[in-house]
Amino acid sequence: MTDLLTALLATCDARGDAPALRADSARLTYRGLGARIRATAAGLRAAGLADGDRVLFSVRPEPAGVVLALGIVAAGGTVVFADPGAGPELFAARLAHTAPRWAAAESLLYGVSAWRATRSLARRRGVLLPAYDRLPVRHVYAGRWLPGVPRGALSAARLARFPGMSAVDDAADREALIVFTSGTSAAPRAVVHTRGSLGAGLSVLAGRCALGPHDVVHTDQLMLGLPALVAGALWTMPPYGLAPAADPVRYAAGLTGVSHTFCVPADFAAVLDAIDAGRVAAPAGLRHVLLGGAPVGPPLLRRARQVLPGTEILSVYGMTEILPVATATAEDKLAHRGPGDLAGAPLPGVRARLADDGELLVRGPNLCSGYLGEPPMTEHATGDLARLDGDRIVLIGRKKDMIIRGRVNIYPGLYEPAIARLDGVAQAVLVGLPGPFGDERVALAVVPSDPEDAAGSPERLAAAVRAALPGVLDAGALPDAVYVVPAIPVAGRTSKPDRDALRTLLEARCASR
Repeated sequence: MTDLLTALLATCDARGDAPALRADSARLTYRGLGARIRATAAGLRAAGLADGDRVLFSVRPEPAGVVLALGIVAAGGTVVFADPGAGPELFAARLAHTAPRWAAAESLLYGVSAWRATRSLARRRGVLLPAYDRLPVRHVYAGRWLPGVPRGALSAARLARFPGMSAVDDAADREALIVFTSGTSAAPRAVVHTRGSLGAGLSVLAGRCALGPHDVVHTDQLMLGLPALVAGALWTMPPYGLAPAADPVRYAAGLTGVSHTFCVPADFAAVLDAIDAGRVAAPAGLRHVLLGGAPVGPPLLRRARQVLPGTEILSVYGMTEILPVATATAEDKLAHRGPGDLAGAPLPGVRARLADDGELLVRGPNLCSGYLGEPPMTEHATGDLARLDGDRIVLIGRKKDMIIRGRVNIYPGLYEPAIARLDGVAQAVLVGLPGPFGDERVALAVVPSDPEDAAGSPERLAAAVRAALPGVLDAGALPDAVYVVPAIPVAGRTSKPDRDALRTLLEARCASR
């Protein structure tokens, strides 16, 4: 099994003065990256970090943050990704569940959480920050020292210049990363990855994308950035906090000379709009765009092939527990005419099968070791309902999204891709609304491909969709109502459809009629 750290450091030693990381804040060669990771590990060990120590981590995805995270893992520690905006109860529960002995955070985060005035300002803006400075742990701060940084906290910048270089052992089975995925404050759920499971997943992705030393990868996502480094490519980072959809021209301009990038579908649509409108030139040399985190609909793929005809658009299917599982090209997805959403064939080493109820079960060398505090995991139940079309996975819905009407169980994911292929439709989402007798009413929300249809003639589009539905849906799945909406509510950084918010929106429409 590939150890992430030893593979990366071997590349650092081999690539020497070739550029490795580039951002507004810093530029690092491979020699410099390897030296800083080893120095950080040595400094942390000298300061008392022991094998297995967990480090609550709240540092932005910039070169210094990458160095610090990898240095922690190289020192034998575990990075625990923390979301300081999760709310005090959930943050406290996650803290108790992982029992970290260290915390690494931005100096600004320490300062904001320590001072009453700034904490009040953050609270008024809906962010309830934990008191990082009061956590009973050892502290490491990133960035310049600011008031509020705890006394005795270690500087990440100084650690990266520690005079002793740490030797890093091959330890593929060592715990390296903890990521919270779901659960409540009463029962938080955390995924545990080892250096080996991370290394396996990243090497599979690098192989599928044909990453090599002459490539340039533009992303703030570790899932693509780290494979780029292991492959000897240059990883360039957009400015921290820059969501492509917020400034698509700036993001698209940053793709000049880039071979690979990653976007969530909603962000990629905004980038395509900017290129198509002539606000920025199409990036020459862009070979691969990876899309993930949310369903990728046919209208987006068709536009991508028109605007970026020489670029391979690759949809990546996976989850925190095991990433990646499968990939599918735009051509494969558009050629799929059957029901459901084509996820593609499992990647090398990944095995997939179906449970009796149709739930997709997956395993492979990139599978996490399990959930913290629970038995080891040998296979992951994805929560996705699927069918196997030869060696290809076709998703037909989420178990929890199932709509029950009468004696019929309706799986939205089985039908939404086909509805989205109808003329005039850019996106389609099916949800269940409370019915008068306990059953659910099936509501279909469609986003028009022409925005003027949402404002000028939504009734006409709704009627056209309603007339076409019997040709693409089973009779038992036909919706009770069709709504034209300007956009589907989304949630999270990956902009997945927020079905709960959509239900609330449609219920309000029903009540106003």
